[in-house]
Amino acid sequence: MKLSFKLALGTMLILSLVFLNSCKKKEKEQIKVKTEVAYNKLEIESLCESNWFPHSQTPAPEEGIGSPFDTISTTNAIFHQWSWQKFLWVTKPEYQIEKLLVKLDGKEVPLYVGDTLPLFLNPKKMYQVDSHLGSVTPVPGASVVLEDTAQAGSSGILRTNPAYNNAHNKEETVFYSIHVSPTLKNAAEKFKDSILNGTLAKDNLSSFPVGSLELKVSWTSIDAIPVNKRANYFTTVGAVDDGKGNFTNKEVALLGMHVVGVVENHPEFIWATFENYDLAPNYNWKEDKASSSSDKLLFAKGSTTGINGIYWDTIKKQASTLYKVYDIFKFGVPRDSTGGFMKTSQEEPVNFENIVNINNCVKKNLKDVWANYFYNGSIWVDTDGLSSKQQAELLVKLKYSVGSGTPGSVARGSLNCANVTMETYTQTFKSSLKDVNVNTLANCFSCHNAVSYTSDTSPIYMSHLFDSFIKRAEGKTSDEVEMLKAKQEVKEFIENRLK
Repeated sequence: MKLSFKLALGTMLILSLVFLNSCKKKEKEQIKVKTEVAYNKLEIESLCESNWFPHSQTPAPEEGIGSPFDTISTTNAIFHQWSWQKFLWVTKPEYQIEKLLVKLDGKEVPLYVGDTLPLFLNPKKMYQVDSHLGSVTPVPGASVVLEDTAQAGSSGILRTNPAYNNAHNKEETVFYSIHVSPTLKNAAEKFKDSILNGTLAKDNLSSFPVGSLELKVSWTSIDAIPVNKRANYFTTVGAVDDGKGNFTNKEVALLGMHVVGVVENHPEFIWATFENYDLAPNYNWKEDKASSSSDKLLFAKGSTTGINGIYWDTIKKQASTLYKVYDIFKFGVPRDSTGGFMKTSQEEPVNFENIVNINNCVKKNLKDVWANYFYNGSIWVDTDGLSSKQQAELLVKLKYSVGSGTPGSVARGSLNCANVTMETYTQTFKSSLKDVNVNTLANCFSCHNAVSYTSDTSPIYMSHLFDSFIKRAEGKTSDEVEMLKAKQEVKEFIENRLK
C-alpha cells in the first residue's frame, strides 16, 4: 500500500510538473505572440518617422555615407521610406512666394503672387528644365511653365473626363513639367564637358552622384475639377502653352509626380511615383474589370474590361475607349487572373504590405493638401554586396533586361511601376491584358536603362534628360534628338512586345 501510495504520489507530482511546464510553455508562447505582434506593429509604425511631421519641417532623407543604403544588406522598407520622405521634402511648404523674385529683362519681378510654394517650385532650390535639360524661361506671375503634353513611348496625349466637373463639362489636357536638383544639373555639365573634350569615353562606367534628383510632374487646368473637390488638389498658377508658343496664366492642379533619385549604392536611381487619390481606379484582375461608382478625373463612372481604356490608337490619335483610364496594378505590384500575387523577383506580400502601411501612416499624420496623394510604389535594383564598379558593370551588362521581373532577376519593388498620368498608355507593351505575365511586365526600367539613344553604354544614360542633353551638346538639333529618342523607344517597344 505504501509503495502504491508513493507511486501514485510520484505520478501526481510528475503530472503536476508536466502541467505546470505546459502552462509555462503556453504562457511563453502567448508572450512571444504578443511580443511579435507588438514588434510588427512597431515595425509598421516605424516606416513612417515622427520627425517627418509637421510637413513644413520634413528633413531631407539620409541617402549617402552612413545612411540606411550604406550597407551590404538592405531591407525592402528603406526604399519606401526614402520615397515618401523625399516626396514630403520636395513638397513641403517652405517659402513665402512673395519673397521669391526673378530677374526678367533686367528687372526683379515676383515669380508668383500667393501664400507659399513647395520646395520643388522654388527656383533657388530646384530648376525647371525641358526634356533636353535646357533651362525653362519663367513667365511672370506663374510658378511653373507648362508646354509639354506628349507621353513617352506612345506619344499619347491624356485628357480628363468631362463628367468629373459637370459645371464645366469639357475635357482638359494634361501637361508635364520637369525639375532637377543642382547636384544633377552640375554633374550633367561635368559629364558633358568630359565627353566632349575626350577625357571620358561615351562608353563608360560613370554614375550620377548621391543627391541627384529628377521630378516629373503632371498638371491640368483647375476647370477639370468640381469646385467642391478642388481643395483636395495642390494648385498653383501655371503658364500654359496654347500649342503655338503663346502662354496664358491660369490655375492648375497637380495630379501626379515621379520622384527619381540616386542614393548610396544605387546608380540606377530609385524610381518612385505618387498620384492623387481621385484620378482612376485599379484594375481588378480577379473580376477582369476596372470600375467606379462615381466619376473620377480620368475615369467615367461605370466599368470597363480589357485594355482599350489604356491603349493609344495611333490612327485616331486617342485612347481606344475614352475616359476609362485605370492603374493596371495597385501600387504597381503584379497580380494574376486569380487576384493573387505573381511569382516574381520581388518577395510578396511583404513589399505590397509595406506600401500599404506607409501610405496609411503618412495619411494619418499629414494635415495639409498632400494627404490627398498616395505613394503608388517604386522600383530599384538589388545591388547588395556589390562594389561601385560592380554596380555600374551590372547595369551595363543587363542593358534592356534590367527591369525584368522574373524570379532570380535583380529588379525590386513595384515590378510594373507606372504613373496613371504619365505612363497611361505604356503600363504594358502588350495589346491584350491576357498577354500580361511575369515575362512581359513593364516598368520604368523598360525604357530607362544604361543604353543611350545611339547605343553607347553607361549608367549615366539611365537619365533620358542627360542622354538628350549630351546629344544636343554634340550638335544635334532638338528635332534630331527627338528622332533618335523615338527610334530608341520603338526599339525598346519592340523588345518588350516580343517577350
